Amino acid sequence: MRTVHHWINGAAVAGTGTRKLPVFDPATGEQQAEIVAATAAEVRTAVETALGVFPSWRAASLSRRAEVMFRFRELVDANRKEIASLLSSEHGKTVADAGGEVARGLENVEFACGAPHLLKGGYSEQASTGVDVYSIRQPLGVVAGITPFNFPAMVPMWMFCNALVAGNTFVLKPSEKDPSVSLLLADLLRQAGLPDGAFNVVQGDREAVEAILADPDIQAVSFVGSTPVAKHIYETGTRAGKRVQALGGAKNHMVVLPDADVNSAADAAVSAGYGSAGERCMAISVVVAVGAVADPLVDAIRERIGRIRTGPASDPDAEMGPLISREHRDKVAGYLASPGAAEVVVDGRQSDVSNQPGFFLAPSLVDKVPTDSPLYTDEIFGPVLSVTRVDTYAEALELVNDNPYGNGTAIFTRDGGVARQFQYDVVCGMVGVNVPVPVPVAYYSFGGWKASLFGDLHMYGPDGLAFYTRTKVVTSRWPDPATSEVDLGFPKVR
Repeated sequence: MRTVHHWINGAAVAGTGTRKLPVFDPATGEQQAEIVAATAAEVRTAVETALGVFPSWRAASLSRRAEVMFRFRELVDANRKEIASLLSSEHGKTVADAGGEVARGLENVEFACGAPHLLKGGYSEQASTGVDVYSIRQPLGVVAGITPFNFPAMVPMWMFCNALVAGNTFVLKPSEKDPSVSLLLADLLRQAGLPDGAFNVVQGDREAVEAILADPDIQAVSFVGSTPVAKHIYETGTRAGKRVQALGGAKNHMVVLPDADVNSAADAAVSAGYGSAGERCMAISVVVAVGAVADPLVDAIRERIGRIRTGPASDPDAEMGPLISREHRDKVAGYLASPGAAEVVVDGRQSDVSNQPGFFLAPSLVDKVPTDSPLYTDEIFGPVLSVTRVDTYAEALELVNDNPYGNGTAIFTRDGGVARQFQYDVVCGMVGVNVPVPVPVAYYSFGGWKASLFGDLHMYGPDGLAFYTRTKVVTSRWPDPATSEVDLGFPKVR
């Protein structure tokens, strides 16, 4: 049985703990590897290693740090296929989908390459007579990332690229469900010239997470996962004095107005609802059909579902793979078993692929879903697309704004005025206009509102650099002895 190791001080390190966690092949249902869960002592070793190298890495010039990111970018690009294949084998997504994940991760590396410009402060000459004021941005120290199973390459790159280029050192706790990509990325960072110990990986589960949250030398924690865990991470980390950004769950709505092009809307709903088997925090999970568009839209989505090929990543024609685990597949399928007042239009459990080995569930479509149904209220995180019908735009907007989540939403319409009003009124962090998955490019920032984000700053982009740095303001005067005097009054600008 293959063992997935930790990565500490620039090398793979075998775990010393007694608890072993399985890593499955979602396409076959068989165990393919195991990790030895990190103990609190091993997490502490990783932190001490990162702490030891922090002074020298912080002292490295901006051009040196950017050079490492440029080299890392080239290595990731050269190893796209290997990264995609490895993450596909443990996550289950198709290789093409995995390749897209690597490409979006690369955008974040490229953004970090611009750090010498992005980390500039400000300078005000003669703010007062003979006094200059300027600001500088400095790293925090040792920071940590706790990342989810659904994007084992991209989400870590959201975090560590900005953190490292800003002069911090990093401890990553990847998902125990698909951990191997983290070691490949660690080795590529080593090859790029990152000093040993500046980037460390601890494999494990909740025990490792709690050790990270409790460690006094970790200054900041970034997290992506479910809302209950995000809330725990935020509350525990901030109570310990850490800076925390914790991205939680989602229930992304796609509002389709009567004037929308039905075929385009159906293409978008299917793409955004079933891509990566619905295991995306930005997946469309609810289509809000307004007025007369409902019937033709449901028919168009049903027709397209019939053409989706579900299968293992080894099938070059497969468009959608399995879910991450047997337990999760069964939980998602359970929503179809008890639909309540809703109407199951396409039941993925009845597909031949759902009866094959592995954790497969074919795409499913449920119509006329009431807002008190678990199909609507729960974050299903699987290939189940719900349709909720309303009569007016106002009802659709109210539906989106009343939802406890506020990660992403989209509107499909040909009316520019309505689209502009929607982006103004909707209570949500990321909005798409005729774009179903409005994930920002890397030079903006990613983050939701309401129960989808705990913390003040979004992830990657400008907010990411702000999160991993703190501002120091210097007020400077070179005094002329002839004008020096004692003044006990409040400092004034003269």
